[in-house]
Amino acid sequence: MNNMDDSGDDFPPSSVPVAHGQGGGSQNSEVQSALRTLGSKVEDLSTCNDLISKHGSALQRSLSELDSLRLTGEAGDKIRQVTERATLFRITSNAMINACRDFLSLAQAHSKRWQKALQAEREQRVRLEETLEQLAKQHNHLERAFRGAAQANASAENKSAVGPVKGEASDEDDDNEFFDAMEEAPEFITVPADPQFHKSSPSQELVPLKKRRTRIPDKPNYSLNLWSIMKNCIGKELSKIPMPVNFNEPISMLQRLSEDLEYHELLDKAAKCQSSLEQMCYVAAFSVSSYSTTVYRTGKPFNPLLGETYELDRQRESGYRSLCEQVSHHPPAAAHHVISDRGWTLRQEITVASKFRGKYLSIMPLGTIHAVFEKSNNHYTWKKVTTTVHNIIVGKLWIDQSGEIDVVNHTTGDRCHLKFAPYSYFSRDVARKVTGVVMDKDGKAHYVLSGTWDEKMEFSRVMQSSRGGENGTEGKQKTVYQTLKAREVWRRNPLPEGAETMYYFTALALTLNEPEEGIAPTDSRRRPDQRLMEEGRWEEANAEKQRLEEKQRSARREREKEAASQPLWFERREDPITGEQVHIYRGGYWEAKDRGSWEGCPNIF
Repeated sequence: MNNMDDSGDDFPPSSVPVAHGQGGGSQNSEVQSALRTLGSKVEDLSTCNDLISKHGSALQRSLSELDSLRLTGEAGDKIRQVTERATLFRITSNAMINACRDFLSLAQAHSKRWQKALQAEREQRVRLEETLEQLAKQHNHLERAFRGAAQANASAENKSAVGPVKGEASDEDDDNEFFDAMEEAPEFITVPADPQFHKSSPSQELVPLKKRRTRIPDKPNYSLNLWSIMKNCIGKELSKIPMPVNFNEPISMLQRLSEDLEYHELLDKAAKCQSSLEQMCYVAAFSVSSYSTTVYRTGKPFNPLLGETYELDRQRESGYRSLCEQVSHHPPAAAHHVISDRGWTLRQEITVASKFRGKYLSIMPLGTIHAVFEKSNNHYTWKKVTTTVHNIIVGKLWIDQSGEIDVVNHTTGDRCHLKFAPYSYFSRDVARKVTGVVMDKDGKAHYVLSGTWDEKMEFSRVMQSSRGGENGTEGKQKTVYQTLKAREVWRRNPLPEGAETMYYFTALALTLNEPEEGIAPTDSRRRPDQRLMEEGRWEEANAEKQRLEEKQRSARREREKEAASQPLWFERREDPITGEQVHIYRGGYWEAKDRGSWEGCPNIF
């Protein structure tokens, strides 16, 4: 058992395979693929070496012929220098090829050791899990047997006061305690309950957490030419283009906005930070993490109807409650409010401006995001960067994020400037790169952040910085930061199995449209065209989408005759931090849900 316990520290968490051998084949295939790639590259280098040798020999022959002419003076010296340099170049090329061959041999030799080590570690973990499960089952059964024996002893004491009889009964109970402990093992293991359950009264029973779904119906394989629809829409606002559901994904923009909470634990950790500068690192990482869900998501979310809402109640699982409402239709604007039991509040109002440029589609989210921490009273704001969808006409669609973000702590004056580097074919930097510097109110750098918006972010504490402007070339040289070892602050969760057939949804996204009881009649989960699309009934979904859009146009004409409608759960007022006119949560939604009272909700579906 000691060996099993120690084995868990031999490899980092990222290399731990899943139980029962899952993932082992993919790791082996990755190693083999890497070796094949290395082998092909070495072959390419070998071919180059042959060419270098061939042309080098020809060059040396030509130089020898020139040297045989017995040229004197400066010309002869130049020819000898060129001959020497050509020889050195050939020797260096041969050394490079030999080094590459040695590298490939070492990789092949060590790959077998890596595979054996991973396999041994995987088997040890499987055995350890099985052993712990058996021990837990035995413990549970013995505990039940002990309680039964105690009851039998009490009964025997009441029936007889004779000592030897009592001893005999006790011996029988001792036999029963350990009788067939494995055959009647329960199908579950008891573990200590989450502390949040202890808040309820002792008379209340623990309610198990709801099991969320992990799959949705596979996406149908319908072909449709995007260019045939988009060619007449160049230069128009995307929200005003009538689009069939073939280009959508079965969630609304309100649900997509709620996906920003995929990595809410970053804000949970930020709330515990004692230092505002370290807290800024977690907030900045949270602002980056929201883009990780967009890597393969080329589908367009459904445009919410005016008055449409979406709640995401994860208070029992994750400590937060989220509410979105579509507060404007043209321009489309959604207000979002999140309150967490773990010491933070998040709110935002996002208006999406988008333009189709022919070859690509630009999506510019407008609005400010606010995060407030209860304990420190730190108030942070930031905005979103531009999202670009490429290859609209031909080729495979792909998404890029570009621009700059300033995360500002309005309480302390701290600031983090993040830069999302746009993709460039000619750039040597890693794709989707994000860099940032955390500075205090005086402009002194304390942390450096680096990573990619689709994979992970790290932060390093700055020990010393030197500015390039000290030699009189201010603005032409970059600042150099001397930092401690980088720490990982965020890493993207892997996609669920089969995500490529489920619109590349994350584990959270798969649950967003799951039907729930007690939600408002305006909730996005009740939207019929979106539900039909999720079920794979796209033709019916297109017909239902047209019906809902026509109903919304009729409702808008009626509203124009009367006074302008007001959002139900948000009210428009001046933001005390930014001075902008925004919609802020007025309260009352969760109380209405507890009462089951939705009289004020409009009939939009």
